[in-house]
Amino acid sequence: MSTLLLRIKGPMQSWGVSSKFDTRTTERAPSKSAIVGMIAGALGRRRNEPIDDLNALRFGVRIDDEGKLMRDYHTAKSAKSAYVTHRYYLADAAFLVGLEGDDAFLEEIRDALRQPYFPLFLGRRSCPPEGRIVLGIRHVGLMDALQNEPWLNEGLKKQKNTQFQYILDAASDEKEDTLLRDRPLSFNQEKRQFGFRRVVEKTTKSNACADPLPTTEHDPMAQLDAYKEENEDASF
Repeated sequence: MSTLLLRIKGPMQSWGVSSKFDTRTTERAPSKSAIVGMIAGALGRRRNEPIDDLNALRFGVRIDDEGKLMRDYHTAKSAKSAYVTHRYYLADAAFLVGLEGDDAFLEEIRDALRQPYFPLFLGRRSCPPEGRIVLGIRHVGLMDALQNEPWLNEGLKKQKNTQFQYILDAASDEKEDTLLRDRPLSFNQEKRQFGFRRVVEKTTKSNACADPLPTTEHDPMAQLDAYKEENEDASF
């Protein structure tokens, strides 16, 4: 088995699983239903087309930056009524998503995400992705691929002993699992259906975090001190 890695990053994201009526919440990490929907759109599939092959992929997320929870307050009014809605988003979050499966199918998904049939978005149409999504296919299992990939926040460094949180589809022999209702059965707008999937959460070190930035003797105030010495007798 191999793993396709995706970089999920953008100014705003929203991963609703149990949202109802006027309150639209978000999970703290991308949901499988949303990622499956994004891939189905990239492949050009319509809402009434089957997605069993996408559901069969083992899914996992590494939380690189949990971002900040934000609420968008809306008021709406029609001819008959007025109401308030609350919509929640993750701002400036970053996630590493892995999909484990056969190489040929992962290559098809990779190519579709690079040239998507329908526009891509991060949970909601108002949340476009930032930068590239596809990182590539790694010829290792899901957990190894997630652990070995460098931290997504480019330009920043984390120490090697930094702990990362992972949310993964539970393997058949894993018992410490919970149920999450984000397994899409149908995206048909007339009858959208979602089932439960078994997930496990883990906290462990990443093998690919870089060493801390090296110390430097550079003093940014040195030039200012030199200027003050040269002009200490000057009047301003």
